[in-house]
Amino acid sequence: MKPELRSLRIAIITRNFATHGGGAERYAVAVAEQLAARHEVHVFAQAIEHDDARMTYYRLPPMRKPRWMNQWLFAREAARLTRTGFDIVHSHENGWAGQVQTVHVRPMRQNLLPPGSGLVRRVAQWLKIVTSLRLMTYLRLEAARFRCPGRAIGVVSATLRDEMAASYPASHACLHVVPPGVIVPECVPPKEEARQALGLPQDAFILLFVANDYRRKGLDTLLEALAALYRSLLAGEGVGANSFAQEAFAEADVRMNSHLQVKPAHLIVVGDSAQIADYQVRCRSLGLAERVHFLGRQKDMNPVYAAADLLVHPTREDSFGMVALEAMAHGLPVIVSRAPYCGLSAALTDDEAVLLDDPTSADELGQALRGLLDDAERRAALADAGRAVAARYDWAEIARQYEKLYLELAPGNR
Repeated sequence: MKPELRSLRIAIITRNFATHGGGAERYAVAVAEQLAARHEVHVFAQAIEHDDARMTYYRLPPMRKPRWMNQWLFAREAARLTRTGFDIVHSHENGWAGQVQTVHVRPMRQNLLPPGSGLVRRVAQWLKIVTSLRLMTYLRLEAARFRCPGRAIGVVSATLRDEMAASYPASHACLHVVPPGVIVPECVPPKEEARQALGLPQDAFILLFVANDYRRKGLDTLLEALAALYRSLLAGEGVGANSFAQEAFAEADVRMNSHLQVKPAHLIVVGDSAQIADYQVRCRSLGLAERVHFLGRQKDMNPVYAAADLLVHPTREDSFGMVALEAMAHGLPVIVSRAPYCGLSAALTDDEAVLLDDPTSADELGQALRGLLDDAERRAALADAGRAVAARYDWAEIARQYEKLYLELAPGNR
């Protein structure tokens, strides 16, 4: 008979503990919230925007620049503070502390030294690494997660598991796929109310894009595809390839409404990005300035999902793709890159999402957009299938998977 898991004193290590961060941050918070119902949870972070009376918070001072030095100092201080006094140390960051690790992103070693690269390239890359204190620090911190025996390493997708095993073969036996969960909303604001609160047009078909790294998650491709969609509706009208007069857009709206039976398409972009100003310039050059709405960071995403009609996630690299799962939970049809570009897609079928073969192809994305804009039944079917997908990813079950790992590793439970 297996022993019962007693209440544990757990240290959580993550530099940013906030629900409005990226997928890794939301993952760490959600797991901690589940664990706090049964265990004593202590959070060690540099940025904390979370308030839960069941948790104890320790704010570690950050070093703003250089980032690589800040990461090393955080790893050192977190290791010092959690060396004793805890049954389990669960880290979401590169470093040497923690019996349990969760890896959220492709390893740097995979990017710098991809398996199968030729000898000349590998020698050149190693020269680049050994002459850069920044790269050496990042790689040493990453490798430190796999040096100590007796660790369990959670990875958020099978795609990431395979990348980790290729970059760090000795870690293969320690890897466990523990995907993110999602909270299926019980109550969301009506679409009209959500759009009014966010300052969005009521008479538009709204596409949603969510990311902090706009380029890596495919905003360039999406903007090109959206502009191309309008150009296709104005074929033969003498409209320039890279810009539109507002009169031309108005004509395209009329044709979109008559040919595709949908309202004019607008795009909302959510995420905290230093590149917003550059992308606003790009939108103006494409004639999309009045069709693209940059909302910045949103602490509460429920109104955003409620306001949208379709999520577009043409990511070039995403270990899982939590935003796609969250959109499905809110009943949105989803266009998303196939695996290996997006880890979630390895578990999806063409009946559950529109899967892009090439996330850099504006032509493919434009065809996918037009296909969905022109097919309300297909959108409804994808929305229903997406809800069923989201129901399979429950945060309570994710936390139980970690508790099974704790049971194997906590001193009093061995």
